Amino acid sequence: MARLELDRAFARSPRGALKIARVLLALATFLCFVASNAHEAYAALAGLEMGITLLFLLLYLLKLDAKMRWLFWPLADIFNSVIAALFLLVVCLFAVIVKSNKGTLAGGVLGLILLVLCVVDTVLLCKKISLARPRGRNAPTR
Repeated sequence: MARLELDRAFARSPRGALKIARVLLALATFLCFVASNAHEAYAALAGLEMGITLLFLLLYLLKLDAKMRWLFWPLADIFNSVIAALFLLVVCLFAVIVKSNKGTLAGGVLGLILLVLCVVDTVLLCKKISLARPRGRNAPTR
């Protein structure tokens, strides 16, 4: 049976710290929505964001992205971050505007901060993809 090794360097990197922050902030947002008896869609979005981001964090921590080469994982992560940012924008703006109680308002504000982290994650991943392209083929000839 193959052993899974933990990538400690990823956990200490800016991308790793950002993923951990996204999971923790999504957890806090989820707890605010659940504790305030907010609409189920608010809690469902925060819960899904927490779960999917946690799965991507585990994928990179356990180096499973290197073992499962059939998908370009950074691109899938970018799509996840962009779609999560769009959903968070809509749902958390509704939560902040409606502000049925303080828990919903707090969850909406935390969700908007989470949206900013999603955008930052997308930018970091785009830089990683653009830096990871092959350099030999596109290099100018003399």
